[in-house]
Amino acid sequence: MMSNKGQILAVDDIPANLKVISEILRNAGYAVSTAIDGERAIKRLQHYQPDLILLDISMPGIDGFETCRRLKAERKTSHIPVIFLTALSDTVNKVKGLELGGVDYITKPFDQAELLARIKVHINLKKTQVQLIQESKLSMLGELVARIAHEINNPMTFIYTNINHATQYHKELIHLLELYEVHFPTPSQEIEDWREEIDLSFIKQDYLQLLESMRLGAERIKNIIVSLRSFAKLDEAEWKLSNLHEGLKDTLMLLSYRLQGNSCRKAIKVVKNYGELPLVYCNLAQLNQVFMNLLMNAIEAIDEKHSNPTPEEDAILECPQIVISTASKIVDCENLACIYVADNGIGIPETIQPQIFDQFFTTKSTGKGTGLGLAIAKQIVTEKHGGTITYTSELGKGTKFTIAIPIDRKNLS
Repeated sequence: MMSNKGQILAVDDIPANLKVISEILRNAGYAVSTAIDGERAIKRLQHYQPDLILLDISMPGIDGFETCRRLKAERKTSHIPVIFLTALSDTVNKVKGLELGGVDYITKPFDQAELLARIKVHINLKKTQVQLIQESKLSMLGELVARIAHEINNPMTFIYTNINHATQYHKELIHLLELYEVHFPTPSQEIEDWREEIDLSFIKQDYLQLLESMRLGAERIKNIIVSLRSFAKLDEAEWKLSNLHEGLKDTLMLLSYRLQGNSCRKAIKVVKNYGELPLVYCNLAQLNQVFMNLLMNAIEAIDEKHSNPTPEEDAILECPQIVISTASKIVDCENLACIYVADNGIGIPETIQPQIFDQFFTTKSTGKGTGLGLAIAKQIVTEKHGGTITYTSELGKGTKFTIAIPIDRKNLS
């Protein structure tokens, strides 16, 4: 049940009430699900994350107050706004409901326009919260990248520049040694012994290779600094014509350490099937965050699949792989840039597939995930860029995400 306006769970023990509420909400453009008591609502919310809950108080079993208390005590449901919709109109009950975590309290019989207005306010507040978190993360990312780039760039420039001088000095010293060998072909025994002990011929050759390795390492660090700055687009206007392939390149550069092999699996192979893409009018810093979230999820899905397999599973495990494809398409007379990110990881269980874009939904343990990665990715793609983000997944086989972005939508910025 998807809706642009939002999804609402209505909880009431009287079927006639649920019918009226559902009709009002659906006519207003909301997707609605129902539960006839608190226990059923809590059970439903284990596999469903609405944008808002309308909750009656006087119900059999656990009442609305206890239902709200339990929802607010659970990490998966604590963020969902609860509006009490009840016939209990006294101040004591209103205060109790708000103290338990309810965001609003509406008494029956209610005014339809007022109900819809309050629902709209609280759903918009929830969306604004996620947007503020996203903007805060981007702002902190920009500040962090700026500091890192500045702190690393100066000493790195010093090292990189002096490697060239060290290489030149090495050549000059070797030339001086060769001149000595020509003009003094018979050195003293002490010099001859030391020459053999240090293996001078080896040093002549290896020292240059050592300096070249240092130069390549310094170049890699410089490239990482450039990718960091490019990833966050610190020096560029937010909205402009951009090359999405450059964004993917920068993101992969930053994730290169996660793609390397570890104790559980081989290195992840990244296959790039890039098609012809024109420049896309977009906020590339935001889209880079989408790419980062999708690729991080793909890596974690692969890691999960390769952690602690049985001997039988290990024998048939595929080489870990992420395939990134791009193409331009025309759909309904609109030019779209399409990005596909497919992995052969653990896949997404069917029971949680409807929730993966829900705000604050995560299968990770406390402290290891906020449940905002895909929610923010969806907001960036759909609301900020007027595009779509969809996926297909098969448990044990892998997941494929598809992003479609309008190529020229300047009015969205």
